[in-house]
Amino acid sequence: MYIQEAHPVDLWQVSSNVTDGVLFASPQTSGERLETAETCVVKLAIKMPALVDGIDNRIERAYTGWPDRLYMIGTDGRVRHKSAPGPFGFSTANLEQHLEQMLRAAPGQ
Repeated sequence: MYIQEAHPVDLWQVSSNVTDGVLFASPQTSGERLETAETCVVKLAIKMPALVDGIDNRIERAYTGWPDRLYMIGTDGRVRHKSAPGPFGFSTANLEQHLEQMLRAAPGQ
């Protein structure tokens, strides 16, 4: 889920954004946020589907996704795993472990 830009040029810029060429002002409309998200996906070569939070930041507020987090949502729609805030507070290995546990517990497995 692409949420509000964490490091827009009009607020708080980081050197890695300059290096990666992802320099954006804070979007003011949903259309601008969608354009920014699409550009980030392409420039950062993100290989997974990306959804975009609305300009009202409803999803970010509901899930406390800033700056970034890893979530695992069960087929019943419930949150099965929520990582610590990233990028340094989460582990993909930990997410994988939770996913394996959930798959083992699934009916018919």
